[in-house]
Amino acid sequence: MTTLDARPIAESELHDWLRAVNTGFLRAPTPSDEEVAGRLPYLDLARMQGVFDAGRCVATFRSFAQELTVVGGATVPTDAVTNVTVSPTHRRRGLLSRMMATDLAAAKERGEVAATLIAAEYPIYGRYGFGPAAWTAEWEIDIPRTGLAANLPVPSAEDGGRIDLVDGAEVRKLGPELHDRLRARQHGVVSRGARWWDLVTGQALFPNDHWTEPFYAVYRAADGTVDGLLVYRADDHWGDAKQPLNRATVRSLIATTPAAERALWHFLCSVDWITTIRTGHRAPDDLLPLLLPDPRAARVVTHADFLWVRILDVVRALEARTYAVPGSLVLDIHDTAGLAAGRFHLDATQDGATCTPTTRSADLAMDVRELGTLYLGDESVLRLAALGRVEELTPGAAARADAVLRAGRRAWCPDVF
Repeated sequence: MTTLDARPIAESELHDWLRAVNTGFLRAPTPSDEEVAGRLPYLDLARMQGVFDAGRCVATFRSFAQELTVVGGATVPTDAVTNVTVSPTHRRRGLLSRMMATDLAAAKERGEVAATLIAAEYPIYGRYGFGPAAWTAEWEIDIPRTGLAANLPVPSAEDGGRIDLVDGAEVRKLGPELHDRLRARQHGVVSRGARWWDLVTGQALFPNDHWTEPFYAVYRAADGTVDGLLVYRADDHWGDAKQPLNRATVRSLIATTPAAERALWHFLCSVDWITTIRTGHRAPDDLLPLLLPDPRAARVVTHADFLWVRILDVVRALEARTYAVPGSLVLDIHDTAGLAAGRFHLDATQDGATCTPTTRSADLAMDVRELGTLYLGDESVLRLAALGRVEELTPGAAARADAVLRAGRRAWCPDVF
């Protein structure tokens, strides 16, 4: 039997590695030499793994440095996992398990607090200690039903703000600072590097990318501060008798104030010829439906798990976030990989939290994947206890933990990575 060689890839193997990635994601397999050369400067080969069978890459794995905003606005360093594939000829041989174990051990050694990923399939990642920590929702808006008058001027906010159309170059200048303000207030948001902004604004393109310039709109408050950014595209569809039936698809809408959020949604609903809007990834408790005179004009078309979190350092993770309700809990965390296992005493106050290893009797016992699910305050401890995924060892501990760990608003991750 051929030995399967799992290891970091060399620069000379990137072409074969990308071919395996494309195969796994059902894209045209063979990358061009221009694509390989274009991607190479932005990849950390030390964090890219491949499994090779007789010299051919049959499985891929990549991670990169990321920051995750937690409840309260602090950020923690995370290991962002992406480009995970196993070729259909080599399924069920433990290749992902080998690569995942290597990556998580390295992330733990680097001092990263957690690992994150967007799961293409639900059943895969729980066995590696990941839990769904933030969900996503998408709405379709039927504009004629919204109750917004089509003959009104361009919407503006009550605070005297305005909306301007801009180009990609201006978004490249304004966007990073706006996004940093967003992630200082919204848990679940992940960092965006310079390359991210270059790609979404057309300042840099991968070879063979089919770039279509979107529309960009910014919301400026009365003092000129940019508090919101909308990126959208529109199709060109007309019905019988030259009836416009165009759909706008939102690529991104971020805002740091409710006024900016309201103004940008109302602006998009006012654009001539657009009759339907797809909102893109939003938080399940997004303000959008209630920003419309008739909230039923916004119909949920997607509601699904999105950002998955795997805790690597329980102490630093629990001390980084805030807690609206003070409380003391002893958590017994199971982790078959041995990366985050132990018993921990969390003492949460409104002035901060301490978390220390302890030998005291536990109030709750759970797998590390459930801790990941609970970490961003989006899930109910009581619900997980009812499902048998959290074990209550002290009467009333599940209700107490639910009050301590839950956040007032739901977590939101706007980005696929």
